[in-house]
Amino acid sequence: MTQHAKSWTLKPGAMTLADLRAVWAAPAKLILAAEAYPVIDASAAAVQAIVAKGDAAYGINTGFGLLAKTRIPDEKLEQLQRNLILSHSVGTGELLSDAVVRLIMLMKIGSLARGFSGVRPLIVDTLIALYNAGIMPAIPAKGSVGASGDLAPLSHMTLAMLGVGDVRVNGELMAAPEALAQAGIAPVVLAAKEGLALINGTQVSNALALHGLFMAERLLEAAMVTGALSLDAAKGSDAPFDARVHAVRGQPGQILAAQMYRQLVANSAIRASHLEGDERVQDPYSLRCQPQVMGACLDLIGNVGRTLLIEANAVTDNPLIFQDGPNGQAEIVSGGNFHAEPVAFAADTLALAIAEIGALAERRIALLIDATLSGLPPFLVRDPGVNSGFMIAHVTAAALASENKSLAHPASVDSLPTSANQEDHVSMATFAGRRLDDMAHNTAVIVGIELLAAAQGIDFHRPLKTSPHLEHVHHQLRQKVPFFDADRFFAPDIEAAKQMVLHGELSSTCKNLFAPLYA
Repeated sequence: MTQHAKSWTLKPGAMTLADLRAVWAAPAKLILAAEAYPVIDASAAAVQAIVAKGDAAYGINTGFGLLAKTRIPDEKLEQLQRNLILSHSVGTGELLSDAVVRLIMLMKIGSLARGFSGVRPLIVDTLIALYNAGIMPAIPAKGSVGASGDLAPLSHMTLAMLGVGDVRVNGELMAAPEALAQAGIAPVVLAAKEGLALINGTQVSNALALHGLFMAERLLEAAMVTGALSLDAAKGSDAPFDARVHAVRGQPGQILAAQMYRQLVANSAIRASHLEGDERVQDPYSLRCQPQVMGACLDLIGNVGRTLLIEANAVTDNPLIFQDGPNGQAEIVSGGNFHAEPVAFAADTLALAIAEIGALAERRIALLIDATLSGLPPFLVRDPGVNSGFMIAHVTAAALASENKSLAHPASVDSLPTSANQEDHVSMATFAGRRLDDMAHNTAVIVGIELLAAAQGIDFHRPLKTSPHLEHVHHQLRQKVPFFDADRFFAPDIEAAKQMVLHGELSSTCKNLFAPLYA
C-alpha cells in the first residue's frame, strides 16, 4: 500500500504491518490499484459463466452449509444472497470500534480484490466508497466462532452495503439508508456468490487480533520505560543488562531488550550514586530479569505480527475461483481457508505476552512500596500511617494482573460444532482476538500505576536525576499528575497515567530507540 498525502493506494496482497497500523490509528482515503480491476472482472465473469452453464456450484446456485445439496433456481439467486446476509446478521454485544471496523473493511477489500472470490468490481468499489465516506457498519462484537468465516459480524458489515440496519458516522449511529443517501452511495443488489464472498473470511478475527497486537506493542514500549524508571527508583543495578550476559544465551528478543534497557538508563546520576558501597549483591527478578521476560514477549509479539500480516493479505472465503482449471477454463474449488486457526493461535499467544507484561509490572509496584526492598518510604508516601499512599493502588494492579491470568486461558483449545455438525471444528479466533482489548486495558492500568510509583520513587532521590530519557518521561507525567505528598482522590491520577500508556506517550521522544521492534 503506497501512501500519497492523505490517501492510500492498496495493492492487494502487498500490505505491510506499517500500513495496517496507520489504518488502525486514523482514517485516510483509500484508492485501489488500477491493476486489480482486470482480475476482479475475470473472476466475476467466471461466476456468471458457471451460472449460465447451469452446473451446481456451492455458494453460487446452491444453499449453504448443510443445505449445500439444495439447488437454487437462477431467478432466485439474488434473493438467495440477500437472504443469506439477513439471516446471518445475528450478532450481539457492544459494537466494534471504528479502528477495528476500518481494518475489517480494508482487509475484506484487499481479499476480494485479489480476484479469487467472483465478485463484481461494483462490490469492491461500494466497500471502498463506504470506507472513504467514513461510514462504519455497526458490527456487534459477539456471535462468531471463527470458522466458516466470521459469518455474523461480516454479515452486519454487508448490511450497510444493502442499505439495511445502522452505521456509525463520526461516532454517531445513523440509519444506513440515510448515511448512504447523504454520501451519494447506491445500495447494492448482490449477484450470485457475492453475499457468500463478503461474509466468508477471517477479517473480523484478524482485525481484533491486530488491534490486540498494536496495543501490545504500545504496552511493551511503555513497560520497558516504566521498568527502567523503577530500576532507578529502587536504586537497582544495570549490570544485568550487560550485552555479554545476553549474547551467551543468544535469544534475539532478549539481546535487543537488554540493549534498549541500557540506553534507557544511560547516564543516570542516581545509578552513579550507588556504584560503590552498595551492599546488595543482586536485585529481585522483576528488576534483574527484565530483558529475559520482556525479550521473550518481544519475540512472541514479532511472531504474532508475521502470522497476522500473512492473514491480512490472504484470500479466506469459500469457494474460490481459479482461472487455471482444465482446458484453460475457470474452476471453482471448495476449501476451508475461512477456518481461523492461525489467527486463534496467534491471539492466544499474544494474550500470554500482554498478561506477562502486566504481571512483571505488578511485581515491580509491589517492590517499590515495600520499604525493606526498595529503601523508599513505606507505600511511597511521607508520614505513612496517616497516609496510605500507594497501598491500594497496588491492590488494583494485583486485581487486574490476576484477571488477566484468567483471560489468558487459550480460546483455541475449545470447539463447539455448529450447522448440524457440518461445521464440526471451529477456532474460536474471534473471541481469542476480542478478549485482547480487555487484557490490554488491564495491563495499561498496571503499567500506569507503575509509572506513578516509579516517578514517586525518583522524586524521593532528588536532587539526583535519572537518565535523560527517563527524566523526560518523569517531566511529562508531572505535567499531568503532581507529586503524591499526601492522600488524595487517586483514581484520576491512575487514569491519566493509563492514557499516557495507551497513547504511546512514554516512548514518544525516543522512537528511534524502539525502532528495532518494528524492523
